[in-house]
Amino acid sequence: MAATNVNVVVITGNLTRDPELRSLSTGTSVCKLRVAVNSRRKDSSSGEWVDKPNYFDVTVWGAQGENCATYLSKGRPVAVEGRLEWREWEAQDGTKRQAVEIIANSVQFLGSRDGAGAGGRAAPTASAPASTPGSTSRRSTTRTSAP
Repeated sequence: MAATNVNVVVITGNLTRDPELRSLSTGTSVCKLRVAVNSRRKDSSSGEWVDKPNYFDVTVWGAQGENCATYLSKGRPVAVEGRLEWREWEAQDGTKRQAVEIIANSVQFLGSRDGAGAGGRAAPTASAPASTPGSTSRRSTTRTSAP
């Protein structure tokens, strides 16, 4: 029996810049996000707890990507669920480059739009599972807002 491969990642963090939305020649929207996720660890020299940031590039396809570009901005907290994808290319100077990015299945908007927190209320959300080019399932955008 063959082993089953699992490629699932879940992160929560803050956007390091505003989302970048573009459209492919096919009309499909694609949004690029960069998310900072802090890891907390004890500093070996001082013994104090310090945050070490890790940065992740996230690609969000279709209507969900459009929602991200509309409602998110730098500093906004998000939760991302998706899969890791490795890619390799040759740069203009001839060197081989590679990167690992997260292809989002869903993006959950956390906190409030103004970044002041939810103030005890549920935060507005706008998330929908992403459809990557060539996938057979199409899902609609779901929006829920706080009263």
